[in-house]
Amino acid sequence: MTHLPSTPIVLDPAGADRHAESVLLRSHGAAVPVDVLGVQAWSVTDPDVLKKLLNSPDVSKDARAHWPRFAEVVQTWPLALWVAVENMFTAYGADHRRLRRMISPAFTARRIAGLSEVIDTIVTTLLDDLDARPADESIDLREHFAHPLPIAVIGHLMGIPDHQQADFRKVVDGVFDTTLTAEQAGANTATLYTVLGRLIAEKRREPGDDMTSLLIATHDEDGGTLSDAELRDTLLLVISAGYQTTVDTIDQGIVLLATHRDQLAHVRAGRATWTDAVEETLRLEPAVAHLPLRYAVNDIALPDGQVIVKGEAILASYAAANRHPRWHGESADAFDVTRLSKEHLAFGHGVHYCLGAPLARMEGTTALQGLFDRFPDLELVVPAEELEPAGSLISNGHKALRVRLRPNA
Repeated sequence: MTHLPSTPIVLDPAGADRHAESVLLRSHGAAVPVDVLGVQAWSVTDPDVLKKLLNSPDVSKDARAHWPRFAEVVQTWPLALWVAVENMFTAYGADHRRLRRMISPAFTARRIAGLSEVIDTIVTTLLDDLDARPADESIDLREHFAHPLPIAVIGHLMGIPDHQQADFRKVVDGVFDTTLTAEQAGANTATLYTVLGRLIAEKRREPGDDMTSLLIATHDEDGGTLSDAELRDTLLLVISAGYQTTVDTIDQGIVLLATHRDQLAHVRAGRATWTDAVEETLRLEPAVAHLPLRYAVNDIALPDGQVIVKGEAILASYAAANRHPRWHGESADAFDVTRLSKEHLAFGHGVHYCLGAPLARMEGTTALQGLFDRFPDLELVVPAEELEPAGSLISNGHKALRVRLRPNA
């Protein structure tokens, strides 16, 4: 039996020292009780155990059906939106399959390939804007590169008008900010639904060739297939998941390549590809560190003798699992673009595996290649260890990412 702490490990809502926290979680075995902003859950860090749970019918994402504490917690928990939304993120069984089928057409290989030219154009425009700045100016690449690319791409996919994109960015940032109080999170959620309602109203008046119009048509033509709440929350899921996670992937990729010049040299010399660089970034610094929540449908016995009891909550701790030494050996904490196996859980696993993974990979690859081709010598203004985390136990990025694009100019 694995030794467990006498009280749950309290996760830092600001994610200030994520790697030390991951080491602590792994030290207690495959899973350990943790406190997630006042809610107890099992943090699962063993990749084999986590993959098995993510694929098991004994694990649900439907809090209403399988979490006895739902009605109590949802009233005051700052992360209530993460468990209360009604879309495929929180669906289980047949409901999940139904909702996933509705979104799948937007993420077919053909549709994603068709976005390649759009992404290339956006990246080139952003790089041209950066190139026009004074050579000695320091630039926040999170603000001026990592943010605008995915918000423009998801805006194109979902048909979000330009004048609404800034509103969506602000409220989606709030969804991932786990330092907010319950009152602040509730106010952000109310604003978020106002913004979503405005988008739905505009698309009803003027539908287009986009995913939002398609979902509205599905709802309006057959109200029994997609409820009002499912329509609204499905739009929220696609917009938020397609935006914030890609921002953080680009952010972390820039930091890793700028501070590991030997690895950047491997890519530029053809000893590794830009795809390798993105995959190793996703493994080492996944955009989602912890993903709340799942629930035990039945008692679940773990290999080390622990038991997750029916109704208990489960936290998928991807950041800790991705660096597990049993998975990637003694070099699990190293950034190595030539690593033969870059297997990771950055996009989840099993039936809830991220539909937008190919799009995120394309955006990340195009962005990093374009940036370092244009500015091969870019450097961080401060050492990587001095960058301030974004302030979230969920998302894994920085508040700002200031660089000098041409440090030798």
